[in-house]
This record gives sequence, structure tokens and C-alpha cells, in this order.
Amino acid sequence: MTVAVIDYGIGNLHSAQKALRLLGADAVLTDAHDVIKNASAVVLPGVGNFGACMTALRDRGLDDVVDDVVRSGRPFLGICVGMQMLFESSEEAPGIAGLGLVKGSVRYLPSNVRRPQMQWNELVVTQDDPVLTRGGESQWMYFVHSLAAQPTQPEDIAATVSYGGDVTAACRSDNVLAVQFHPEKSGRTGLAMLERWLTIEGVV
Repeated sequence: MTVAVIDYGIGNLHSAQKALRLLGADAVLTDAHDVIKNASAVVLPGVGNFGACMTALRDRGLDDVVDDVVRSGRPFLGICVGMQMLFESSEEAPGIAGLGLVKGSVRYLPSNVRRPQMQWNELVVTQDDPVLTRGGESQWMYFVHSLAAQPTQPEDIAATVSYGGDVTAACRSDNVLAVQFHPEKSGRTGLAMLERWLTIEGVV
């Protein structure tokens, strides 16, 4: 079964594909609408500016493809800016709409902390999610971000980290899992999380 990693031409999108292949998934980096729509699971990675990423995604007509995939109920994983794009808006790019698949907005981290947060930080899992839970073990993930999601519905928050207060680290909304950290760059812990996602969703 194929995992489509959406290629919209911005940032280092290959690292997510390489990690998934390492775990045995048939992961393809693609912007082909038919490949993405027919994939068993879909990943939206992202680094950089929210506005630039949304513009690139829309220029390729991939915003509608993402919407179709999510509404189909297939497993969907958003990573870093790929998570942020699922929300309705971002302070980083006023006037540019997000995908609106998760209600809420993306806002800058508090001014009293260093931005970006560029470090390893320990997840606090707040929702009983089998992908994020690891038998009570500590999970340290790698973060690089200056903004964080603020879901309208608190129950969408699946994990947080402490960084000048509680910061949203992961969200779950039905078939959509979105993470602010980079599991593909988080060593064995991150790979273990990706492997659970692939296994639980029946992709491998």
C-alpha cells in the first residue's frame, strides 16, 4: 500500500519520505493528484513560512486534493508547517487562509521565550492516542518552530510540551493526526512514532 508524501515544492520534503521507507512503507514523494487520491495514507510535511507554503499548495491545486483525502477518512499525517496549514489561519501570514480542516488558528509563541523553539522537548500526551502513547515512556521530540496551533476545540489537542507554558505539540481530529515536531528527525523515538502510525493505520 502506498503512502503519498505531498510534494508542493517548498522545503526539505524528502526526509519524511526517507524515514517512512526506512520503516518499510512504499512512500512516494509526489504532486500527482491521482496518486495522492488513491494512496492508502497521506503525509503533508512542511518547513518555512505558512503563507509561502499555502500559496505553493494552492498553485498546484493540492489544497482540494488534501480536502478530498481528509474527508474520505483515510489516514492523514501533518508535520510541522504541514500541521499548521490544516488550521484556518496563521499570524505569520495575515490574510492567507489555511485549509480549515481543523478549527482554530496558529499564533506566535509567547514573547518571553526564545523564538524559534529549536530543541528537543518532552511530549506530554493529553489524549489516549495509540500513535502518540508509548507505554508511559518519556518521549523527546525535535522542534523547530516560532508559531504554534491553538485549536478552537481543546479536545483536539493530543499532546503538549512546556515552553513558556503549554504549547500544542500534536492534534487529533478523527483520521487526521498533526504534529508540530519532526518525527523524522527525532531519532529512534520519532521513528517509533511513525512506525506506530503506519502499523495502526494498516499501511504496513
